[in-house]
Amino acid sequence: MSRRVLREQLFKLLFRVEFNDIEEMPEQCGFFFDDADNQISEQDMVIIQEKFDRIMDKLSDIDAQINERAKGWTTGRMAKVDLTIIRLAVFEILYDETVPGSVAINEAVELAKKFGQDESYSFVNGVLARFV
Repeated sequence: MSRRVLREQLFKLLFRVEFNDIEEMPEQCGFFFDDADNQISEQDMVIIQEKFDRIMDKLSDIDAQINERAKGWTTGRMAKVDLTIIRLAVFEILYDETVPGSVAINEAVELAKKFGQDESYSFVNGVLARFV
């Protein structure tokens, strides 16, 4: 699976955080990986799960960084899709040395074009520009 497709699957899993309690996330991960539509290999499941766990460990720090830098916006006011994309990109920018910041932003914009509303990509780009 390509890095882009892995990132998209991770986004879909991370999006569930907005609708479930943290305590329910292990069960939600199980549902996600058991979904036949996902067709994720065992190796890719491990990669997605590890990155998801790392993001969850840093989630409060990530949200604090977003709230600090997103002028006029808080995580509570952002659209759930946009917030999830921004969280993933901020994690990659701040905590994942394997992903250059420009790549994280570009991939986030592409996710926003695919899953967000009409102007999501420009909002996501604007917020993330404050991180690099």
